[in-house]
Amino acid sequence: MVRFVTLLIGILLAAGCTHIPFQEAEQVSFEAADPKSVVEQFKAHSPESFQLLNSVVFEYSWKTFMGIGYIDVNRQNSQFKVVCLNPMGVQLFELSGDRDAIVTHNALPALTQYGDLPTAVGTDIRRIYFDLVPSDKARIWKSAYRIKFRQSYGSGVMEYEFAGKGQELVEKVYYENDEIVWRICYYEYREQNGKHYPQGIVMINYRHGYQLTVRQKELYS
Repeated sequence: MVRFVTLLIGILLAAGCTHIPFQEAEQVSFEAADPKSVVEQFKAHSPESFQLLNSVVFEYSWKTFMGIGYIDVNRQNSQFKVVCLNPMGVQLFELSGDRDAIVTHNALPALTQYGDLPTAVGTDIRRIYFDLVPSDKARIWKSAYRIKFRQSYGSGVMEYEFAGKGQELVEKVYYENDEIVWRICYYEYREQNGKHYPQGIVMINYRHGYQLTVRQKELYS
């Protein structure tokens, strides 16, 4: 147990001493890229289910919360489970969810002073790990180094952007009334167990004024 807590503290200190140490996707020509093929290739490279250990930094109202998050994702069933620990190994919250609901199984009482933080984080996790490709009806904009897809989504509009050598999803942005509600950026994809995983993810929720930074530490499947 002591060794595990020491590992957590080391990871979290490293996370706290850096400022999003992720590299932007390199500029690679997309002139010959077929938008449909780019999407299909990305889908083929994306895992259907996996378990990850991530370091998580939550920044809100000039406060920073750091934690270690274990996440179990099943995209085929649209389900996920999350457990988050603080630097001392104390469980902050445990939750699960699907496309329709998020259930908080356990949460530290102190978190309630910031609103329903576990549900907010759970909602963001669903946004980060699900709905990663545009529909066939999405409108397409193609530039020298990127392809963007734009489509109706809920009460607003979703925009997907693909770029880089691997032609991966690098950004997902949601708008309502022509204003950005939230943005997710994916960085530094790496092939692991035959699939591609972003090593860094940054989500900014403009409506609620917070940022979530996720760094992959371990892949379990």
